[in-house]
Amino acid sequence: MHLMLSTFILLLTAVISIYLSRVLPKISVNYISMIMGAILCLVPVVGGQIEQFSSEVFIGLIVAPLLFFEGQATRLNVVGKELQHIIEMTVFLVILCLIVAGFGVWAAAGISLPLAFILAAISTPTDATAMESVSSGLKMPKSEGLHLKMESLFNDASGIILLNMAVLWYVNGYINYGETVVNFLISAVGGVLFGFVVAWILVISRQFLLRTSYNALNASLLLYIVTPFVLYYLAEAIHVSGIIAVVCAGLVHNAETVRSRLISPQQTHFAFDLVSMITEIFNSTVFVILGFMFVKIIGDEPSLFDSLNWLLIGSLLYVANVGVRFFYGRLRLSFNNRAAAIFALGGVHGAVTLALAYTLIDTQVHNGDFNLVLMAESVLIILSMIVPTILFRFMLKPEISDGEATLEIDKIRVEMVHRAIDTVQKMYLPENVKRSVIFDLMTQKQRTRTRDFIRAWIEVVRKPEFTGAEKELEMRAFMNALEQERQYLDMISQREVKYQNYVFKLYNETLLAESLVIGPAVYDADSD
Repeated sequence: MHLMLSTFILLLTAVISIYLSRVLPKISVNYISMIMGAILCLVPVVGGQIEQFSSEVFIGLIVAPLLFFEGQATRLNVVGKELQHIIEMTVFLVILCLIVAGFGVWAAAGISLPLAFILAAISTPTDATAMESVSSGLKMPKSEGLHLKMESLFNDASGIILLNMAVLWYVNGYINYGETVVNFLISAVGGVLFGFVVAWILVISRQFLLRTSYNALNASLLLYIVTPFVLYYLAEAIHVSGIIAVVCAGLVHNAETVRSRLISPQQTHFAFDLVSMITEIFNSTVFVILGFMFVKIIGDEPSLFDSLNWLLIGSLLYVANVGVRFFYGRLRLSFNNRAAAIFALGGVHGAVTLALAYTLIDTQVHNGDFNLVLMAESVLIILSMIVPTILFRFMLKPEISDGEATLEIDKIRVEMVHRAIDTVQKMYLPENVKRSVIFDLMTQKQRTRTRDFIRAWIEVVRKPEFTGAEKELEMRAFMNALEQERQYLDMISQREVKYQNYVFKLYNETLLAESLVIGPAVYDADSD
């Protein structure tokens, strides 16, 4: 029961953060979520209801589905083209960052070499979600953005293997290089094979059901949603990388969606909406937890402020990672200075880094060292988000501002609705049907007042339902009106290329609107 209450509080805080981001559009929802998480921790009445953080639960129940959906948004052939770079970034780049950061922290901070490498290993995985928060509203160059995305999808497994190696070094006093290499190959290759094979079996099974009378929409969607959870824990149970398995499964599902979206449009559209909702809420939840844990760490360990060694270590980890990434971008990826700097700064760290730090709680790492790791990695995460948030404002071109886009799209929306209403006005319709259709079309402008809705609601309650003939006339009026809207939007999309994506979004809304008014509700009520 306590776990359910804890989950509900976190999800509710995430939802509130999403609403606040609409009120404060210039601030990334991720930063708002972090602030809300910090406030949650500072309010004992609700903060005290949150369960003890579990890195295993966090990665399995939140990170795994996010990576699965992120993988599904990526074309498999793109991964194939970038396979060499992916392997290099998730192996060689990670090892370079580990070596430079590990020896740098050891030399400068006066801590043991194994502990320095534990800190360096935890700092290697990057976070695609966190990267999006620092580039919100800005145009990320295509090449740099692609490399950052590919890296963040696959480098978590490398960080986990290297962390296990460093922990064994810390506990036993020596490194078993052979065991580390074998474990990495088994984990990575096994995760790839397991993810592809299981995902392919699921895809074939689902496609078979889609083509038979046994397909059940809700059951099929439920199986799809639980896929990343089941896949992750099954992969971990057989000691291969669950993270890589869910990413590979997502890639397989992308190709399925591309080639089967019209077999069952209702199912596909529902799945898109469901994934969008889950992704938005889980992304916000990640940063709520991040903000909550930052405050909790500081509150639980005030003695750490007697020495600021953790601040030095966190800063060194950040500088080392950025420096290695910059030179890697220049020398291996053949980027110019600007592109290499974007690639270096775009390696943002987030909740996965904190989750890896918390895995040490189940090891033989001393409590004092564990607290040092938590604080230092927290500094790394904060710097990796704040620094690019500031610098990218000078390095990247801005997207179309929300204000500018809103003004232009409002004009297009109003003209679109006026054309639809003119079409309805010219039709021969009963007055009550015409009035109802026009009111509904007017709501598309998003300018009707609440009292207008109340008045219309009272009219619906007081007056009898439309007859079968009136319902059919209403449906046909909507079809003609919405068709007129789409013709107008088609014309605008060719003329206003700058706002094309926004116009297509409006076009999609009209299609959804038509799907709501066309249905089996038309019948001859007078014959009952």
